[in-house]
Amino acid sequence: MEAILATHKSAEKRARQTVKKTAINSSRKSRVRTAEKKIIKALVQKDTKTIPELLKSFVSEATRAVTKGAFKKQTISRKISRLSVKAHQALAAK
Repeated sequence: MEAILATHKSAEKRARQTVKKTAINSSRKSRVRTAEKKIIKALVQKDTKTIPELLKSFVSEATRAVTKGAFKKQTISRKISRLSVKAHQALAAK
């Protein structure tokens, strides 16, 4: 754990909260990236059975990360849009 450099009581509290928030946001970002990798892997392997459920879980996880402030709305909108197009193309091609 890092040394807390704050000198006021309120600043020490903010420092503790920041440590907690950073850990939570890092975990949240990791879950979104993992879900993204899973759907990309399914798209590459043309696994049409799992693509819809992976897309749904990715959208759910990513949207939650936006509402919690881990990602910007535009970033996630772009990722969802691109993956949705690829998923629909893969499903239409079967």
